[in-house]
Parts: sequence; structure tokens; C-alpha cells
Amino acid sequence: MKRIEALDMLRGYALVCIMLDHMPLGVIRNLTLSNFTVFDAAELFVLLSGFLVGMVWVKVEERQGRRAAQWRFLKRAFKVWQALVIGAVLLALFSHLLYQLKMNHTAVWFQYSRWIVENPFGYIATVALMWMQPNLLDVLALYVLLIATAPVTVPFLLRMPFTAMAVSLGIWWLSEPLNAMIPNQREGQGLLFNPFGWQLLFFTGVAIGAFRDKIMPVLRPRTGVLNGISISILLFGLAIIICWRIGEPAKPVADILKQVYGSIDKWSLDGLRYISILAATWMVAVPLAPAFGWMSRTVLGRDLAEIGRGGLWSFVSCVLLSMWGDALDMTAPAGLNGFLLRLAIDVWVILALWISAALWLRREEWLGRIRAKLPHWI
Repeated sequence: MKRIEALDMLRGYALVCIMLDHMPLGVIRNLTLSNFTVFDAAELFVLLSGFLVGMVWVKVEERQGRRAAQWRFLKRAFKVWQALVIGAVLLALFSHLLYQLKMNHTAVWFQYSRWIVENPFGYIATVALMWMQPNLLDVLALYVLLIATAPVTVPFLLRMPFTAMAVSLGIWWLSEPLNAMIPNQREGQGLLFNPFGWQLLFFTGVAIGAFRDKIMPVLRPRTGVLNGISISILLFGLAIIICWRIGEPAKPVADILKQVYGSIDKWSLDGLRYISILAATWMVAVPLAPAFGWMSRTVLGRDLAEIGRGGLWSFVSCVLLSMWGDALDMTAPAGLNGFLLRLAIDVWVILALWISAALWLRREEWLGRIRAKLPHWI
């Protein structure tokens, strides 16, 4: 199936934002998505993941049948689970190494570095059973559950789309009490990324990917109206962000805005974050599509697309690099020199993420060269 470069670019951008957002002292993190909208890269990552699932599922089912599509995504869920476990081990070991080198860091909880040494089998078992989800990797636990249910939920969505989305909306409405029923380490609070809330965004992405050829002819004649609604939603979100940044002087305005949206809860995916990412999706997919298509053909766009194509490898790499960048940031001095050093660290981790993804995508090529140079008896 032909790849869509702009989607790969956006996946790469989401991973870069996730990495930078977990470096509290970073400089470029002030320019990431969450500084301009009420949602962040997590929503972008999950929506794009759902879109790709819907798009791939339809193609596989057309060519090989439903069983092949179901089996493909069961295997994908297993791979995501593997990435969660391996990533959790690498995260804990790397955190332990940083502490051994006297490099403090706040991106992850310090206890992981202790547990992996004091009780490695217990640590691995609790992650593998998904009783515990280390922070920075917890979105993978959500992804495991969503992909694992796809063999049942996606056929339901394809057969009865309106009913399926109504059920999804109802589950989202009851997401908090449902999540509290999931047994795990958080004692009655469920998973941090509430799967009953976030499934709505994921399956919205699946529906867009699967039915885009039917949806767009209906929506395009209403482009002007939808552009106006989308821009209004995004400007409303930007006003909220600006009020948060200004602080106390903007409190009267912030209070008025809050009467409209109520509260914003990332972990259960509140309504404003949901409609805001959908508004942004419309803007990117329709009025701004030529601009994003052009960006995907630039050098930066192609590099971000390589990060996006790195998939789970890129995700785990971005987690480890965010820890390293966070630790390096904490060694920077105050003042202009510290600012410039933190900026250089930001640039370095972005480049390192791209190099990591590029090496992974070309692994057959360079591994082949290495094998060719080894003695035949090895």
C-alpha cells in the first residue's frame, strides 16, 4: 500500500513533540503543539494510529479477506505489547544508568530504576501483565488494548458504522467509572490513559480511514461552513491557552471561558480536546492539505516522515532520548549560556531521533554490508 508522506510527517512530528514535552527545561518545548491548542501530541498520535488501522484494514480485507485482517492486527497488538515490555526494561535500566552517573532526571519516576535492579523479574512481570504502566510508555498500554480489540470492533464498525460510533460515544460518556473497574497499581483509578475514553478518538480515526472516500464527498460541499466552525473551535482553544499563560490578570476571562467548556481532562479525553483535534484534522486534511503536502516534500518534512515510519522503534527511542535530554538539561547553568546549551540539547535529541529512525529503516542494508565483510565461517 502506497504511503502518504504527509501522514508519516505528522506521526514523526507527534513523536518529536512527545519527546520534547517530557523535557521540562527544554527550549523548543515552548513551540510544541500543546502550546497552541488544548490537545497535544498524544491525541495526534492516537488519531493517526486509528486512521492507519482503518485504511490498512480495508485494503487487507479487500485483498485477503477478513480473517487475514483480524490476524494481522492481533499480531500487531502482540508487537505493541512487546514494545511496551522491552521499552519498560530499557527505560528502567537507562534511568538506573543515569542515576549511577549522577545525572538526575524527572522525565520518569525514580522507583523504576530501583525495581529493575532489586526485583527485575517482578518488574518485568508487572509490566507484562499490564498491572503497571511506566510513565512515558503508558500510551503504549492504551494502544495494546485498542489494537487487541480491533478484530472484533473494526468489523462491527464497518458493518454498522452509526451504531458502532453511538456505542463508542456511550462508552466514552461512562469512561471514568468503567476505567476505575480495571485492576492495576493505581488502586481503583484504572489506567492513566483511560481506554474507555480514548477509544472514541481511536475509532473516530478508524472510521475516517475506512470511510474517507464516502465521507469526503458529503463534507466537501460544506467546506466553507466546516472551515468556519473548525477555526472557531481552534481559536477558542487558543484563547484558553493564552489565558493560562497570562495567569492571574486573565482570570476573569478564563472564568468566562470555563463556563463554556467546564473542565479539561486529558486522561479521560474530555469533549473539548476531542472536538479540537477533529477541527484541526479537518483543517489539515482540506484547506491546508496543499501546504502540508508541500511540507512533506521538504528536507525537514522527509526527515520527520522517516521518524514517523520508524513506528514502535521511534516511539521507544523518543522515550529514551527524552530521559537523556532531561538529564542533560538539568546540568545546564543559568543565564544565556544555559539557554543556548539547552537549545543545543533539544536540537541534538531531535537529530538523534531521526538518526535512530533512519538507521532502523535501513537496517537490512547496513546489516547486509556488515555480514558481507565478516569471515564466511562466522
